[in-house]
Amino acid sequence: MSILVNRNTRLLVQGLTGHQGQYHTAQMLAYGTNVVAGATPGRGGQRFQDRVPVYDEVEEAVAKAGANASIIFVPAPSAPDAILEAADAGIKLIVCITEGIPALDMVKVLHFLREKDVTLIGPNCPGVISPGERCRVGIMPSDIHTPGRVGVASRSGTLTYEAVYQLTRAGVGQSTCVGIGGDPLVGANFVEVLALFEDDPGTDAVVLIGEIGGVKEQQAADFIKAGGFTKPLFALVAGQSAPPGKRMGHAGAIITGTAALASSKIAALRDAGAAIIPSPASIGETVKRGMG
Repeated sequence: MSILVNRNTRLLVQGLTGHQGQYHTAQMLAYGTNVVAGATPGRGGQRFQDRVPVYDEVEEAVAKAGANASIIFVPAPSAPDAILEAADAGIKLIVCITEGIPALDMVKVLHFLREKDVTLIGPNCPGVISPGERCRVGIMPSDIHTPGRVGVASRSGTLTYEAVYQLTRAGVGQSTCVGIGGDPLVGANFVEVLALFEDDPGTDAVVLIGEIGGVKEQQAADFIKAGGFTKPLFALVAGQSAPPGKRMGHAGAIITGTAALASSKIAALRDAGAAIIPSPASIGETVKRGMG
């Protein structure tokens, strides 16, 4: 089992004809993802690898190819409109890889999405992958994943890869891995992803990877304490040595108050019953030991 994406996902690639769109679409197809269409204004009528039709508009791709999920490889100035177009066309899962979208633009996008039954992952994220379903909607390296029963939810793309690599090396397979994105304003947060994992019978435990900045980890801790998530949780919070006021990596990784400190996040998650992973180097061994 899995969350968000599976073998029934019919994927549309917005921006397929660009360099990144073509490269990662080829990777997703090779993995087994059911890519049914691309959408690039002015490029309608083309076909990618002689198998994926390209349409001018998302609405047309939904009507003719039956797309029910979208991944966005559109430059930052146009990415907000791409998200809105997908949502307006009836797409229920939107994964936005694009980084550098202005926060004010995302405020408008998120306000619009509140009126729609849409799940947005990202922006500035690596996407979603369900190894057992052979479905990759994102840019993560496919070969490090292996099917299993441990979910991964992360704010960091590269730490997601490190966690998955260690889990696989330790013999711990993954149900679904979700990179929620490192920007201050993103779609689905830890709480929403944990709720999905809670309801997934194919997930026995979850690895949560947080970082400095914001209060997403504290919100997750509150959700766990309120009984919203009852499965074993292993948590790593990156940035324990980061200086206050300095952005470290992601746009959202900046300490702006005591709540944004790694120590505050670790304390909240530990208090909620999470097993704390002491360092990025010990993800695999901590989870394997905790899973018995």
